[in-house]
Formats: sequence, structure tokens, C-alpha cells
Amino acid sequence: MIGGEGTQALGEGSRRSIQESLAGPLGALGTGAYVVDDHGRILAVNVFAEQLLGRPASELLGQDAHDLLHRNVHGEPLSRTQCRMRQAFLARRTAQSDHDWFARGDDSLLPISWLITPYGFGDDGVGTLVLFHSPEHDQTEGTGVRAEQAAGPLSELERLALLAETTTQLTSTLNVEEALRRLVGLVVPRLADWVVVDLITERDEVRRTAVVHAEDGALVSCEDLEGPMPPVPEDSPMPLSRALRGAASTLAGPGTYQRSPDSGIAVEQRRLFDATGIHSAAIVPIRSTWKVLGALTLGRSDRPEKFTTADLALLEDIARRAALALGNARLYQRQRKVAETMQAHLLPQLPRVPSLQMTARYLSAPDASQVGGDWYDVFPLENDVTALAIGDVVGHDLDAAAGMAQIRNMLRAYAWAQEEPPSRVVERLDQAVLHITEVPMATMVFARIATDEDGRWALSWTNAGHPPPLLVTRDGLTRYLDDGHGVLLGTGTSQRRSDAEDVLPPASTLVLYTDGLIEAPGRSLDEGLARLRRHAASLAHRPLESFTDELLARTRPSDNDDDVALLALRIPK
Repeated sequence: MIGGEGTQALGEGSRRSIQESLAGPLGALGTGAYVVDDHGRILAVNVFAEQLLGRPASELLGQDAHDLLHRNVHGEPLSRTQCRMRQAFLARRTAQSDHDWFARGDDSLLPISWLITPYGFGDDGVGTLVLFHSPEHDQTEGTGVRAEQAAGPLSELERLALLAETTTQLTSTLNVEEALRRLVGLVVPRLADWVVVDLITERDEVRRTAVVHAEDGALVSCEDLEGPMPPVPEDSPMPLSRALRGAASTLAGPGTYQRSPDSGIAVEQRRLFDATGIHSAAIVPIRSTWKVLGALTLGRSDRPEKFTTADLALLEDIARRAALALGNARLYQRQRKVAETMQAHLLPQLPRVPSLQMTARYLSAPDASQVGGDWYDVFPLENDVTALAIGDVVGHDLDAAAGMAQIRNMLRAYAWAQEEPPSRVVERLDQAVLHITEVPMATMVFARIATDEDGRWALSWTNAGHPPPLLVTRDGLTRYLDDGHGVLLGTGTSQRRSDAEDVLPPASTLVLYTDGLIEAPGRSLDEGLARLRRHAASLAHRPLESFTDELLARTRPSDNDDDVALLALRIPK
């Protein structure tokens, strides 16, 4: 987006004039927005963009938006050929993305969702409108309600911008509650004084999920009007009942529900109108391609103007976008629940070992709906020996989960049948992985723990390309057990593996973990290991369960995109 002669010809006065003329429309959008000319230089910007970017308008106007703002995940300038926004800009088409980054004024990275669309202004001005939103800096949080949004009907530009903002905000989350919160912030008080959301649950029951009012510059929930609703009548002509069956949108008022109620839902609607003072309402179905998800009701009680049939088209467009977001979020949560349930059943229960405390945790990737290949195992061997294992099969899908189960079961069989050091057991397992499984590659630590002749707890282990176990003494001294390291499973090499041995001090804690606990985009492995070591040392005095939970909370990267398995053992005093 290199500037051309036309852009350079614009003087400071011309740019100021354009900024002033677009200040009103852009200010009404309620999300970060700026307009660029046909060379990509910023012509106008709203206050939300200034706040999100940490830059005043004077630092933005006239600048090449791509060079100034666009970055990759590591904060490096983004190549023009790799920039999706620039490609859409050059093609003069509407486009959007949920995962990109802008550079703020302090050089920090701002994760954003964006939407761009061609935009005309003035008599013959042609440019591109860029709308962007950051989940980390939600404009509706902590800023109260924007009074200017409640003033008067929306212009056609403001309607289009509202739809663009709705698309950007609602499709950038896969959390149902967050999607509803954003929906409420988009329509109140911009379109109405009240918003009511009724959703149909997975069991075809209706729940009044939100009843929210704009009051004194804030959004206030009326929890006494929320909760479970009566069933939807099959033939009721009342507006909400029809909307929940997927029928056309309808206008309603207090008189609509003053007649003798034909159902329990009609009774609840009368209570809603009486309690809120709504004098005009528009009720539209929230309907996806396959099913009705609920109904959206907007009500006016403070402003005198009533909803008209001309308003319904805009509200239906908003409801369709809400249906898409809610449908995707529900599908994601359903898949995630299935995946987590499956993973939980694949992972074992820990056995009881006298005097030895043990606990384990498994956390699925926060942005994935699939099971993964991270696993742990603890099982008894002969002569009071306990086997410990933790590993990671390449992949994040059902194949990885199946491979994980195969490796775990074969390991148990080899470890029980062969009274050999860990290295020999893993060598046999490695050969089996190559010939009788479809596992591409895997890492693991396999160890044996038992008391020696002096009553001390001794650990012997071998490491197949896995992050090293961490040992934490009760005094907070830490060290990684780096010995016994070899190549990962599945490489086809015939290299002999080595064993390592160590005596574990009384009251010390042994931590075995997968790489999701220490790896993150833009951070080196050494940094992750140092972070784990530092936090483990500070928690050494905690009981084992508290130690484990707090270590996960402090150490797991916020931008982690991997599963995490963790196994912790506390040696007796």
C-alpha cells in the first residue's frame, strides 16, 4: 500500500477536512475503525481505533496502514505478499479474518479480528473501510454505554457498519456466553432500551438467557426476569411463540399480551412488558440453516419512537449473524465436551502406592475441539516397583488419541513381561511402533521408582526426545533430570538408549510434563523451562494438589495451542 501522487497531493488541510467529515459516521461504529485511500494511506480514524492502537490520530493520518500496523505473531513487519488484508484491499472486495496482529504505539502486539469493505465518501471519494476488534480490549467493557449511539435512527451507512461490526465481533468467539454479551452490547442502546434473548437448549427447552436494560450509562441485567421458560406452543399465534418456532419477525406492544393468555410463555411475556415498561418491541427468530436457536427481542421504553416494519430487516440480519455465531459456539462446545470425555476415559486412574503421593492433570488445548496425543501412566510392577510414563504422540486428532492408547498399552505389556531397565523396554517399544502401529512419531519418558536397601526412593529412567523431568526439593532447589536422553520414537534408528539413575530427596517433588506446558509462539524453549523451574520452586511448600494446580495456572502459556499432561509425585519425608 505504497502511497501515490494522488495521496501525496493531499495537504494537511484536505486531510483534516476528510477526517472531520468522517468523524461522525466512524464515531458511531462502536469499534476500531479507519478509512484508507486507494493507496492505503489513512484518511480518517475514530476514537476507538486511537484507544486500541495507543496512537493519537495525528500519528495515524497520512500513514501507510500496512507499514505502520500490520505484524505477524512474532511482532515482525508482515510481508505484503502474505498480508490477507492487503490482498483484499487490492482486489477491492469485502473480507474478514479472526486472527491477525496490529502494532500498538508502545510496540506491543494487539491481537485483532478485522473486516474491510469498499467505502465511498463525499461526492467522489473512494476508499476502504477497516473495522477491527480485539478480544483483549473489548470496547464494551469498562467504558459504559456510548450515549451517542442512542441518538436518533441509524443512517444507511451506520446500518451497514453495525452489520459489519456484528459480524466481526460475534464470529471472533466460540464461547456462547461471550457471544451473547457482545450481542447485547451491539444493540443496546444503539437500537433499543431493552434486549431480551430466549434460547432453545439442547433438550428443546426454552431459557430466557438475558434481559438487559441501558441505565445511567451502563448495561444492567434483570436476573429476576431471566431463567427457564414454559414450552413453546405448537399453534400459538403470539409473537414470541411464533418466533421460537422460526416464523417471521413481528412487532409487539403491551396490548399484545393483555388478552387472555394462551400459554405459559404468554404469561411470561405479559410479566416482561409490565416489569420493563416496554411500549414497543420487535421480536425476531434466531434461526440457523438447520434449526431455530431462539428469539431476539428488542424493546423501547425510554425513547418515544416505536419500532416499525422497516426496522425488521436490519434486526433479522443481526439475528442471522447471531445464529451463525451461537451455532458455531454450540457445535464447538459439544465437540469439545465429547473430546474431553473421550480423553478422560483413555487416561488411567492412578494406583495407590504406600507412602508415595501422586496426582495427574490433563488439559486439552483451549482453542481445539479434538482429542490429542498427550498422555501419562502409572502402574505397578513386581517387587514393589512402580512404573511412570509420560508422552506425546504427534498430532491433535483421533489418530493421535488412538496412537497414544496403543503406545500406552504396549508399554505396559513390555514393562511387565520384561524385567529389564527402562532403556531396553523403550527400545522394544520403538521397534513395535515402527512395525505394528500407524503412529508417526512420539516422545516419552519411561521411569521406574522404588525404595533401595537404605529405604531411599530411587528413580531410573530413559528419555525418548521428551522434555526432561523436573525435581524440586522441599527447600525450593530445582534441577532438570537431563541424563538418559535419546531420540524420539518412530525414527527407525537402531541407536542404543541409555538409562539414568538418581536418588530423590525426602519431601521432594518430581514433575513430569508434556511440551504444552513450556512451549508458546514467540518464546524459546529455554524461556519456558526457566519459567517452569522458577514457579515450581516458589510452590515447593504447597501440598501436592495445590502445587500442581497452581503450577499449571502460572506456567501454562495464555496463547498455548497444545494439550498439556502433567504427572507429579511427592516423596515422603
